[in-house]
Amino acid sequence: MARITHGIACSHIPALGVASDFDKWEDPYWKPIQEGFAPTQKWEAENLPDVVILVYNDHASAFDMKIIPTFAIGCGESYKPADEGWGPRAVPDVEGHPDLAWHIAQSLILDEFDMTIINEMDVDHGLTVPLSMVFGKPAKWPVKVIPLAVNVVTYPPPSGNRCWALGEAIARAVESFPEDLNVQVWGTGGMSHQLQGPRAGLINAEWDQMFLDKLSGDTQELRHIPHIEYLRETGSEGIEMVMWLIMRGALGKETRELRRFYHVPASNTAVGHIVLEPVNGEVPPSTTVEGNNAAAQSLID
Repeated sequence: MARITHGIACSHIPALGVASDFDKWEDPYWKPIQEGFAPTQKWEAENLPDVVILVYNDHASAFDMKIIPTFAIGCGESYKPADEGWGPRAVPDVEGHPDLAWHIAQSLILDEFDMTIINEMDVDHGLTVPLSMVFGKPAKWPVKVIPLAVNVVTYPPPSGNRCWALGEAIARAVESFPEDLNVQVWGTGGMSHQLQGPRAGLINAEWDQMFLDKLSGDTQELRHIPHIEYLRETGSEGIEMVMWLIMRGALGKETRELRRFYHVPASNTAVGHIVLEPVNGEVPPSTTVEGNNAAAQSLID
C-alpha cells in the first residue's frame, strides 16, 4: 500500500523564485537561504518520494473572488506554471498523479470533507517555489505532485484544527491506496509576515520558533491556535501557517525533526523550513456518520 514517509514545510516567498530563476543565489542577500536549503536538497535526493501532496494557497491565479474553495484538490494529469503578471516562471510543468488524487478525493469526501475537485488549472509561486527550493532547477520535476489548495487569502480561512484533521484524513486515504508508493506531504507558506498596512514588514521570530518547536513530538497544541492569534502575532499573512498543520496531521501521533532552517529577512518576510518524519504512523480513525471511511467505501465498490 501507499505510505507517507516524511513531511516538509517551506515558505513560498515569490522572491525566492526570482532568485532561483535568475541565478542570484551567490548574491550576499540570497546566499544564506541557498545554503540553508542545500542540505535538504541533498537529503531529498537520497529520500526521493514517488508523489508529493503539496499543500499551498493560490494567489488569484487559478481562483479569484468569483470562486473561493476552502479546500481544493488537483486531480489532473499536469499543471502549467501560472502567469502572475510578469509571465510564467521558466520551470517545468508539474506532473500530477490522477489515480492517487482521485482516490484521495473520494476518501476525503466520504470522510466528510467537502473538497473541490479540479481537473484543469495553472499553479503559481505558492506551489512552484517550494519545488525550486527542494529540487533546484531540473529539466523535469523528479516527482509527481498532487496540488491541494487552501483558502488563506479571503476570510474565513479554515481553522488550524480543521486543517490538522484534514491531514489525518489524507493519511487514512493514502494508507488505503493499493499501489506501493512513497508519499511525502508538504505544507507551504508563512512564516510571520504582513504585506500591507501600518504593520507591513512585521516579523515575530520568537513566535515562529515556537511554532517550529511544536511541530515535533506528540503535542497537538498548534491545532488549537485561533485565527486572531495568527493575525496578532504573525501578521495578516501569517495565517498561511495553518497549511503546515495539514502536513503535520498527516504524519500521525508523533514526529521527529530531521532538520530545520529559519532566516530573516527575505523580501521583508521570515523564511521557515522543517523536515519531519513520523515516529509511528498512528492516525485517529474516521469519525464519519457511517462509522469509518472503509464502511462508506463499501457502498460504492
